[in-house]
Amino acid sequence: MSYVDGFVLAVPTANREKFKQHAEEAAVVFKECGAQRVIECWGDDVPEGKVTSFPMAVKCKPDETVVFSWILWPSREVRDAGMKKMMEDPRLQPDQNPMPFDGQRLIFGGFNILVDV
Repeated sequence: MSYVDGFVLAVPTANREKFKQHAEEAAVVFKECGAQRVIECWGDDVPEGKVTSFPMAVKCKPDETVVFSWILWPSREVRDAGMKKMMEDPRLQPDQNPMPFDGQRLIFGGFNILVDV
């Protein structure tokens, strides 16, 4: 069964193109490591909540945009092996491909697919 890694983060709006380039370069590595798809979505209609919301979850500042992303893997096993390879890949090291956002406010997790229609 397929496996999904999901991510929510806040990116400085001025860094949109830097983020896109960073994501495209990282996607090449993820695909080489076994990912089937890498999806990066730039927030367009992401309301602030009263109790909880995407902006609140990542402490989004007024000059930032929420990004919602996911990576589709063929299985958890492929994901685990792929993430290990990805973390060791020199193309994704901070000195080679610095993150154009605050990684401390990145939310991520791995998910089993429950419904896929």
